[in-house]
Amino acid sequence: MKIYLAPLEGITGYTYRKALYQCFGGFDKYFIPFILPNQKGHLSTREKKDIMPENNEGMYAVPQILTKNAEDFIQTAETLQEYGYKEVNLNLGCPSKTVVTKGRGAGFLDRPDELDKFLDEIFRKCDMKISIKTRLGMDDPEEFEDLLTIYNKYPLEELIVHARVQKDYYKNTPRLETFGEAVEHSKSPVCYNGDIVTAEDCTRLQEMFPTLDCIMTGRGTLKNPALAREIRGGAPALKEEIRRFHDMMYNEYCEDLSGDRNILFRMKELWSYLAPMFTNNKKYAKKIKKAEKCVVYENAVRELFSCEQLIGEEPEES
Repeated sequence: MKIYLAPLEGITGYTYRKALYQCFGGFDKYFIPFILPNQKGHLSTREKKDIMPENNEGMYAVPQILTKNAEDFIQTAETLQEYGYKEVNLNLGCPSKTVVTKGRGAGFLDRPDELDKFLDEIFRKCDMKISIKTRLGMDDPEEFEDLLTIYNKYPLEELIVHARVQKDYYKNTPRLETFGEAVEHSKSPVCYNGDIVTAEDCTRLQEMFPTLDCIMTGRGTLKNPALAREIRGGAPALKEEIRRFHDMMYNEYCEDLSGDRNILFRMKELWSYLAPMFTNNKKYAKKIKKAEKCVVYENAVRELFSCEQLIGEEPEES
């Protein structure tokens, strides 16, 4: 089973990916949150940092591009090629209203004829592997049949399917019956994405689709950084591993970002996912959320690690 890390804007940047890779590993590909091409084809400072080879050392990283303009896609792909990348991913899955109303991300799925022309151009002119991350449609999973017909016209590296439509956002149950159509009829290799939160979720999916050999997880990994390892039959996370994982990110953010507010914004977002891993986590999560200075934050985190255990982990001997 191949396991991919999903790209989550503002969360799974290079600082997170490096710490995850070094502390837990387990992923075959690490997808870089989307690059939004501008008219001049230049990368922003943040985007440049995110794709720099030294910030992705040792891992197979795949940059994602969010655009509806074929020329912008090709120009950005060529820039990425100069940095040594051999594969790029097209974002047709982002459900955000600000993205969708501009016809990008999942919004592009509402214009199948335009999408077909776009794909024709980028596959003719782009000398790189191109994968697609898609939803099943905008409003109705029945839209997927026509979308798949379009995808099947092109030599995709793989088709990553988030088994929801745009209007589902991240709610409602993934539409596995429609996903089954991708498994059965896609001419490209298929990867499943959506609500893989435990190793058991992956097992159930494999039982339902025995030929499926690739999954992508995002929020499940944010809640449990050892998820990929567990899916492969390895051990759950230990408290000291979570501590090392946290410290690597925190120290790097302290070096890279200016001002307590910017550092704490990133760390508080991380703790919104990590806190439920711990016993009696609510009072510490509240302290972390209220912290406005790094020193206050550090004390709250130190207290959490010293006083509590990971749920399911054996208590340490005194």
